[in-house]
Amino acid sequence: MPHEIHRVTGFEKVAPFTLRVSFEDGTEQVIDFRPVLGAGVFEPLEEPAYFDRVRLDEEVGTLTWPNGADFDPDTLHKWPTYGPLLARRVRSWRGPDQAAS
Repeated sequence: MPHEIHRVTGFEKVAPFTLRVSFEDGTEQVIDFRPVLGAGVFEPLEEPAYFDRVRLDEEVGTLTWPNGADFDPDTLHKWPTYGPLLARRVRSWRGPDQAAS
């Protein structure tokens, strides 16, 4: 799949760990981030109060958190494709004893 250049232009919290993300081309994605949290730089985002500290980095056009966690805007734009791939990767990082948490 070719990597396109997209920019996040805004977001709105619609549920715990779920954001409606708007892009420069006028499209939106409603993204439940829970399946991709819990490993590496994304581990702190499992805490609801920390997840809610998300901000729009207007310079690079993506969502960021205080610890430097972010997602490529193209990944967010194509979340229906990339989200499940990332979730499988996170489950593999956790290992079999933590995969269900």
